[in-house]
Amino acid sequence: MAEAIDFYFDFSSPYGYFATARIDEIGRKHGVPVNWRPILLGAVFKITGAGPQPTLPLKGDYFIHDVPRSARLVGLPFRLPAQFPFGTVTACRAYYFIAQTDPEGAVRLARALYDHAFGKGRDICPVEAVVGVAAELGFDADKIQSGIQAHETKELVKAEVDAAIRREVFGSPFFYVGDEPFWGHDRLDQVDLWLEKGGW
Repeated sequence: MAEAIDFYFDFSSPYGYFATARIDEIGRKHGVPVNWRPILLGAVFKITGAGPQPTLPLKGDYFIHDVPRSARLVGLPFRLPAQFPFGTVTACRAYYFIAQTDPEGAVRLARALYDHAFGKGRDICPVEAVVGVAAELGFDADKIQSGIQAHETKELVKAEVDAAIRREVFGSPFFYVGDEPFWGHDRLDQVDLWLEKGGW
């Protein structure tokens, strides 16, 4: 059996959102688990010297044109939030807090947060927004709010982000199949083929 797929993404990355349309399907096709691992690109950018694409000369205009086109290609609804880029620390903490006891529930939350952000164009930066999305899925709002603010959750997120950086994850989405890295949602065909062929 092939190794698992590690799926790294930032909740402020529309390309990470696009990857959610296929990543689990690819895992099921090859009989391998997919480990969803949200990260904080702000921490990564401090090392790479990069920044959010909309803020970069030349790349920004291309980004604004490319993201709705890519959404149409993968068949996902798309609406860029009024506040973009936006902070994702709270979303990341909520995910990892839930993932400790309910990994499948955490993935459901990740999908819902992405849908709110880029499917509906809503703000998922505030604590109350993230807690509200979690509550809609049936999670206890008070428990999620406490979990987001817990020192242990903050340390867990920091550890996950640090581990991703040590693994040289530098963008979103980013995939590892075993020790083989792939960057970008447009590399999912390569991820699929790598699993099929066992590498090349």
